[in-house]
Amino acid sequence: MKKILVVLLLLSVLLVGCAQQTVQPSATSTPTTQTTPSATSTPSTSAAEKILIGFSESKTGKFNAESKEQTNGFLLWMENVNAEGGIYVKDLGKKVKVSYTSYDDESSGERVQQIYAKLISEDKADFLISPYSSGLTASAAIIAEQYGKVMVATGAASDSIFNKGYQHVFQLYTPSSRYLTSAVDLLQTKFPDAKKVAIVYENSKFAKSVAQATKSYAEEKGLEVVLYEAYEPGTTDFTSFINKIQAANPDAIIGGGHFADGETFAKQIFEKKVKIKLLSLLVAPAVPEFAEIGDAALYVTGPSQWEPQAKYTKEAAQKMGVEFFGPTVEEFVKEYKAKYGYEPGYHAAGGYAAGLILQKAIEDAGTLDSEKVREALENMKVMTFFGYLEFEKGEYYGRQIGHDMVVIQWQESDGQLKKEVVWPETGASSQVIAYDEKY
Repeated sequence: MKKILVVLLLLSVLLVGCAQQTVQPSATSTPTTQTTPSATSTPSTSAAEKILIGFSESKTGKFNAESKEQTNGFLLWMENVNAEGGIYVKDLGKKVKVSYTSYDDESSGERVQQIYAKLISEDKADFLISPYSSGLTASAAIIAEQYGKVMVATGAASDSIFNKGYQHVFQLYTPSSRYLTSAVDLLQTKFPDAKKVAIVYENSKFAKSVAQATKSYAEEKGLEVVLYEAYEPGTTDFTSFINKIQAANPDAIIGGGHFADGETFAKQIFEKKVKIKLLSLLVAPAVPEFAEIGDAALYVTGPSQWEPQAKYTKEAAQKMGVEFFGPTVEEFVKEYKAKYGYEPGYHAAGGYAAGLILQKAIEDAGTLDSEKVREALENMKVMTFFGYLEFEKGEYYGRQIGHDMVVIQWQESDGQLKKEVVWPETGASSQVIAYDEKY
């Protein structure tokens, strides 16, 4: 009998040893606060000395550039909130400083799941921020929901993340199904005589899903979609499409795909002098290099999650009857430029806003209890420098329903092309100009 017990004991020791030797993701960053988060140093919520936020970032791989900006924005938020003493937690009767743990996900969905499991089970993260991109966020969301951990999803526009019954994942970005619906709203508001729309889009998964949603929305709003057609990726000659557009005589052209095709499409529409009130394209117009096509860029519009020119203000919040929370647009842009040396884009703004929204939820809940913070996010209606934010409670629980895509338009100022925000009206820095006024 003793021999059997000894054998069993040796087997158990060997199994534990093997488990401890399992390769774990290696940490790539430590908090900017003085203490480094770890499983043993994280206090209980009843006597919390810090709030630990966990996330993965793409220090390597194809999402490196965007992820870096998202992380930069988050770190600036953390620096600012800690400079004020931390987040006030009513149940504790004090402010609690924020720290973080992150790992390099290498732009890999498989690695993301390993990391988020470690962040929760070993590092004992109180709350989570998503990685950059819809694909990686979809992987992280599975783990966040399994453990019942609140995760603010930023840098992820996919609708499909939110139709799986998750109750702990909250989207910051305008979902892809509404990427170009703002262009429809802009058209009908600013050009009420417009009746016909042509939708011409790249035959790619992203552009197709956006185009389908835009077509449905335009028809719901009473517009006639006179042309609905896709072009193959890599297309450089849009002559046949433009001929069809001119024959259909629409008031607006909406569509596009990515930068190269959008830039070429815009140039050829200009060369053909197509008479329309609105040209709104995916991706290309939001990129600064779009201005290099000169007059062809003038009065072209496009969607963006956020722009430094956006005028989301306390006055705009007051008109809506909601609270304004956090820094103004001007304050955020100034602080970001001072820290990093250049103007922030929407990826950085999304990173900052993710921290800001989590802060607001903790303050509203008055506790670090995950379920109560979840309820605070569920009921949140707030204006920030990033825009108005509200989350769906129904079938797509946690999906963003408040934030609108900013619509930018290239306009001329002092002989220079410049992006201006022309929609929504609450965030506009300039009035939209009809596309055909350039001719």
